[in-house]
Amino acid sequence: MAMMTKETNTKPFTKAFKSLDVANEAAIFFSAREGVSPAVFYHFAKAAQLAEKELARLINLSARTIGNYQEKQKPLARVESEHLLKLIALYEKGELVLGNVSEFNHWLRKPFWNHDDRPIDWLDTPSGVDLVMAELDQMAHGYVI
Repeated sequence: MAMMTKETNTKPFTKAFKSLDVANEAAIFFSAREGVSPAVFYHFAKAAQLAEKELARLINLSARTIGNYQEKQKPLARVESEHLLKLIALYEKGELVLGNVSEFNHWLRKPFWNHDDRPIDWLDTPSGVDLVMAELDQMAHGYVI
C-alpha cells in the first residue's frame, strides 16, 4: 500500500466529485436517471488522468459523441451516465485504498487474477466495474490479491 503523504491525506480526487452522490448503487441509479452533464466526463477524465478517448471507449461512446452532447448542452444518456458514475465511485475507492490516483492507475494496468487481463480491461461494462470494486474492497479488508 502507498505511503501516507499530504496528497493521500487530502484525497483530492474524492473532493473533486463531492457534489455527486456515488455512495451506493441507489444513489448512482437515481443520479443516472437524471443524466450526467458532459462537463463531468471531461472533469473526470482530467482528475482520473485518463485520455478522453480512453474514457469514452470505457463508457462505449466516441469522444466526438461526448463533444456533441457538450455542444448541445445535453446530458449523457442513462446508461452512459450510470457507467460514468460507477467509474467515479471506483476511482474514489481506488484513491482511498491505494493512496492516490496515480497509484490506482498503475494498479489498474497490472495483470492479475491469473489472467492476461488487467483490471482496466474490465471497466468497459458496469458489471466489470463492480468486479474491480469488489477486488478493491477485498484489498481494503486485508485480503491478498
